[in-house]
Amino acid sequence: MKKVQLVTCILVFSYLFGGQSAYSMASRKAEYKKNGLAIWEVKTKEKMVALTFDDGPNPIYTNQILDLLAKYHAKATFFVIGERAKQYPQVLKREVKERHEVANHTYSHIYDFDNSPAKLKKELDQSAKLIKQITGYKPILYRPVAGYYNNLILNTAIKNGYRVVLWSWTQDTRDWSCPGINKITNNVILDIKPGDITIFHDSGGDRTQTVCALENILKYLSKHDFQCVTVSEMIFRSEAIIPDPYPGKHER
Repeated sequence: MKKVQLVTCILVFSYLFGGQSAYSMASRKAEYKKNGLAIWEVKTKEKMVALTFDDGPNPIYTNQILDLLAKYHAKATFFVIGERAKQYPQVLKREVKERHEVANHTYSHIYDFDNSPAKLKKELDQSAKLIKQITGYKPILYRPVAGYYNNLILNTAIKNGYRVVLWSWTQDTRDWSCPGINKITNNVILDIKPGDITIFHDSGGDRTQTVCALENILKYLSKHDFQCVTVSEMIFRSEAIIPDPYPGKHER
């Protein structure tokens, strides 16, 4: 039975990542990280972390998450899908009003670009245009769908003015699989360290577990004096290369 499960996992992994082995992915990550083409975490001595949320906005779960972030005085980065932003513009406006960061996660949540930079550019442009129409700001960060990246995806994004942001390998909550509140919580707090980027999902299914786990995580981070900041702020404070995307526009 375990052998069958292992084979299934390998097949799923191969489908998602084009047959790339875990070794090649790790090797590629090291290369891209060294060259500064993508960001998995930030080197810092400050006790700060970045909470990120993919696939929203969602009128139920995103608002619940925003309530919790406000309760614990935490900031986050939301990698939004253009199609969903078009459906729920008021949620997007609330994210910006409360000084969270809005970033690009493509317009229609696809990751297979058929070796076409033009196709990815269109997805990024369409999503960015809509985000700017709703919020007044053009996103400066981009996260590839499903965390899938290659030379084409990274170079296309960079040429179009984006920093590519993934997540710390020890901070993948896997909340999309609904593994349970305790599992999501422990995936974060057992390995959290300064400069980490965590990944959650605020849409794409029932995110009740994510919301409940988030409160546990925020309590832990607050108790242990971690500051939750946006990805751009964390990079700016450590490298001084990315400005506040919303300077002076909104009160905290």
